[in-house]
Amino acid sequence: MRVSQLFAPTLRETPAEAEVVSHKLMLRAGLIRKAAGGVYSYLPLAWRVLKKIETIVREEMDAKGGQELSMPIIQPAEMWQETGRWSVYGDEMFRLKDRHNRNFCLGPTHEEMITTIVRGDVRSYRQLPLMLYQIQNKYRDEIRPRFGLMRGREFIMKDAYSFDRDEAGLDVNYNKMYDAYTRVFNRCGLTFRAVEADSGAIGGSGSHEFMVIADSGEAGIVYCGDCDYAANVEKAELHPISAPAEERLPLTEKDTPDMKSISEVSHYLEVSPEKTIKTLAFRTDTGAVVLALVRGDHEVNEIKLLNKVGCIQLEMANEEAISNVIGSQAGYIGPVGIESSKDIIIVADTSVMNMHNAVCGANKKDTHYINVNPLRDFTPSTVTDIRLIQANDPCPRCGAPVKTARGIEVGQVFKLFTKYSTSLQATFIDDGGKEKPMVMGCYGIGVSRTMAAAIEQNNDENGIIWPVPIAPFHAIVIPISNKDQAQMALAEKIYNELNEAGFEALFDDRNERPGVKFKDADLIGYPIKITIGPKAIDEDQIEVKARRTGETFYFNHEEYVKGIRELLEKL
Repeated sequence: MRVSQLFAPTLRETPAEAEVVSHKLMLRAGLIRKAAGGVYSYLPLAWRVLKKIETIVREEMDAKGGQELSMPIIQPAEMWQETGRWSVYGDEMFRLKDRHNRNFCLGPTHEEMITTIVRGDVRSYRQLPLMLYQIQNKYRDEIRPRFGLMRGREFIMKDAYSFDRDEAGLDVNYNKMYDAYTRVFNRCGLTFRAVEADSGAIGGSGSHEFMVIADSGEAGIVYCGDCDYAANVEKAELHPISAPAEERLPLTEKDTPDMKSISEVSHYLEVSPEKTIKTLAFRTDTGAVVLALVRGDHEVNEIKLLNKVGCIQLEMANEEAISNVIGSQAGYIGPVGIESSKDIIIVADTSVMNMHNAVCGANKKDTHYINVNPLRDFTPSTVTDIRLIQANDPCPRCGAPVKTARGIEVGQVFKLFTKYSTSLQATFIDDGGKEKPMVMGCYGIGVSRTMAAAIEQNNDENGIIWPVPIAPFHAIVIPISNKDQAQMALAEKIYNELNEAGFEALFDDRNERPGVKFKDADLIGYPIKITIGPKAIDEDQIEVKARRTGETFYFNHEEYVKGIRELLEKL
């Protein structure tokens, strides 16, 4: 491909809408263009990258016995109503009606569709196990699409589904997919971790996320340096923290004028934050108010809280709800004197129950209680782990201090068990003649998100640094002067020789200044830049520069193909 014919409209300035590095660079490098909020067109360079990722995914899925198929994007409401997810999925689902007023959705995922297909044609244990997958667009009406391809409303995804006779078979397929995903992301040239994760709206139990490590990652992860434990912070389970025994002192009110935050109250009352109880008020989708209690130096894990309460949605309660339901106001909320009911649910973290003579809000303006003791002074509805793990907390497996990092989720594997097969009556006849529900797993890879994550992890001040396996082209050949016929002839010769040798090469034949060509090459991030100047003509020294390391090498015409091949293998 000649660059003069390539549709890659690069930009010198970063569009104001772009927030994260991948979004900025994909716009500037001419990879994508915005059609609407969270909806993008993939231009030729991006499409080449996506196709390479898809090829890697297909090869690894096929190697594990996966069979590719294609399912409709438009899905009838009836199958979603059978599982109950038509109402549960919420506003993220794009819903539409046809001319006959029948309800449909644009598929955010395909558990219902694939289970309906399989239940119609699989009846015997002899037809199992089965692994089916597809690569197609998915649609989710994000409340605030942002970060380019990181959180969009239309995205490309590989979704796979396994059907087994029993849980032992599910374990086999789950481990196959775990291994396949590890191979996929290794082959894509990414640094990643597989971490324990929450199953979210997909349901089931038992899940791992594959996280590309990047400072800009939306998700927090924790990992242990002493054992192999790693988890999304939303999933990480924690053991309760004990506190030294103390003699119980009388519950006492204290004036705390204009003191609302933990730091203000701690400083004013001269106590450490770990001696305070933080009470946060949330509203569920049913209208109930949840009071979440954690130690003052801890944070509430909203995913854990949502799962423990068993609601669909959870959001911070407003001042009106706090006043009407609890009779308090933000900054002075506490559990003392509050009775659990259908309208008020008190959930205490396990570590709170080990506290003695603590401080908490007194549900009166400018007032806090001191010497609060759980069970004597308040009784929660539920005691469970609801705190967010922090750096240096003890590892749930071995007790060593955990470390934290940021990650971008690019894949997730789930054990669904019989969640969908039971509700959709996807059954089979076992070898004893009994009818049983199929045991299922599902496995997703965000293909377009993987491209964005690769850029988030591989960039510098000049632009993208593509991992070689997914780079749009391996090398670009740049003549210094378009007016020098010898340079142009040699550049075109090298370009042709590279393509004949199996490389994907570009020839920058544009009538532009060398600086413009070099900047575009670095911005787009081709792994190898080959410069043809006087030295190549006069001394048979072809300049080859590696984008990732910045190293420059010189090869003569007899050895440059071999030299580039060896260099690409190292990058």
